[in-house]
Amino acid sequence: MSGERRGDPLQLPEPAWFPRLRTVASAAETRALGRALAGVLAPGQAVALHGPLGAGKTCLVQGLCEGLQVADEVISPTFTLVNRYAGRVVVDHLDFYRIEPDHDLTDIGVEEILDELDREQTLLVVEWPNLLLPLLPVRLELLAELGPQAESRRWYARGVPRLADPVAALFPEANPSCSC
Repeated sequence: MSGERRGDPLQLPEPAWFPRLRTVASAAETRALGRALAGVLAPGQAVALHGPLGAGKTCLVQGLCEGLQVADEVISPTFTLVNRYAGRVVVDHLDFYRIEPDHDLTDIGVEEILDELDREQTLLVVEWPNLLLPLLPVRLELLAELGPQAESRRWYARGVPRLADPVAALFPEANPSCSC
């Protein structure tokens, strides 16, 4: 894993690349979306979260962990890089905001986490996921975008290689700008 150049870790994808959309009015609705995702995701799945700082990525993970009955406080792993939570399932929450493109990911345990993902022993959630995307051929990608109101957000969804129907149902709006 070391020495590979994986692109700009902070580059955000275009909303037009995401076929589904859900608009939420508040942080509480973002957490509710996370709780709803907890009902359709399982160990062995990876979720890549894109969005600018303050867009609600960690808030969504807090709702997801609530839905998975995680008792620990869920905080952003911006400085720790990896947080592991145990609830109904194990959740590995990673944040690569501070990782350089040529950083060796083995020193933070990514290989072990990916092995556990392959064995369906963890649900992987990654904020600022660009460095890890080449290693996740199957994944759910969500893009958070600031909405027109102070706390509103647009959550865009796509699946690689395809969006699973139960997840698509949580994002009821077709994205009118999608070029997919």
